[in-house]
Amino acid sequence: KIDFAALGQVGRHWRGIGVTLFVNWAVKPFSMALLGWLFIGWLFRPLLPAGQIDSYIAGLIILAAAPCTAMVFVWSNLTKDEPHFTLSQVALNDAIMVVAFAPIVALLLGLSAITVPWNTLVLSVVLYIVVPAIIAQVARSRLLARGGQAALDRLLGRLAPVSLLALLVTLILLFGFQGEQIIAQPMVIALLAVPILIQVYFNSGLAYLLNRISGEQHCVAGPSALIGAS
Repeated sequence: KIDFAALGQVGRHWRGIGVTLFVNWAVKPFSMALLGWLFIGWLFRPLLPAGQIDSYIAGLIILAAAPCTAMVFVWSNLTKDEPHFTLSQVALNDAIMVVAFAPIVALLLGLSAITVPWNTLVLSVVLYIVVPAIIAQVARSRLLARGGQAALDRLLGRLAPVSLLALLVTLILLFGFQGEQIIAQPMVIALLAVPILIQVYFNSGLAYLLNRISGEQHCVAGPSALIGAS
């Protein structure tokens, strides 16, 4: 669904997009790092396995540094969004992730005294962002050239239930493979959920509030809040 041509529409909702970018890239990674250091590195430290503290903090930072783009369209649809805003915001976030994800993660992990090789971060960006984006854009361009927008809309309509099913299967597999760990360490899971929940509510609330203060309507503020906290 991501159309990089939508970047040309950024100016139409510059306030909402500006708020979302601010929360996504200037607030969320750093607030999660702060919450990770506070809760996992200090308050909950006596309750967690000593050898895993750094790994937990690193996981929280990596989780917060990359805004979600897979489920954004579903969330935005549920909030009765302005579709052009969501489309341009997701395209812009994808473009920014290519250059900003690795440096932000490296900075925050470095401040946490956690070492992750640069080549690992760059490879992750290439494999999970750049390559899928290129494949999708090539397929999109060819489909538009052969059948036009109508053909693309038909394909997206057919793929919509498939994408939801694929997400569900992914979640089932993730929980299935980690089921023993979840059952064996329920306290760890609950403690890790605390900073995650706090940052989700904080960042979504902040994004929605800033959008309404700046004059944006709910159709922009709603998806902006969900994208900003994702």
